[in-house]
Amino acid sequence: MLNEQKVIIFQLKDEEYAVPVQEVKSIERMQHITRIPRTVPFVKGVINLRGVVTPIIDLRSRFDIEETDYTDSTRIIIVSVGTIEAGLIVDSANDVIDLEADSIEPPPEVVGGVDAEYIQGVAKIEKRLLILLNLTKVLNPEKLAVLQPLESGK
Repeated sequence: MLNEQKVIIFQLKDEEYAVPVQEVKSIERMQHITRIPRTVPFVKGVINLRGVVTPIIDLRSRFDIEETDYTDSTRIIIVSVGTIEAGLIVDSANDVIDLEADSIEPPPEVVGGVDAEYIQGVAKIEKRLLILLNLTKVLNPEKLAVLQPLESGK
């Protein structure tokens, strides 16, 4: 097991979340999202990112956190897990840090309204609490099944 893990920190409402750098392809400014009919509510649509059609997921909606208007600090974090590539809408992307393995604890039942299912662990760094997301669960292919025709059409 690695002693350190580099993560990207982003914000949703009042909580800080983290995803491993190796699962992040890029961080983009908010842009026009083309809606797709009959998708699940948290899938906002698709964007054409450098020639690749990428589904966009609003993490506030995915985690049942009240939605707000997008601002200048709103970002789309493009992540890739296995064969799934998607963009995650977050309030802001703040930082890249190294996390010590011993600062990460197992997930509690619920953190900031987010079910433990989506949480890989919680890291304590001085007075900050970082929620490490389990992107494999967040990008659950069964829930995103409506996107399969798009991905196979690449």
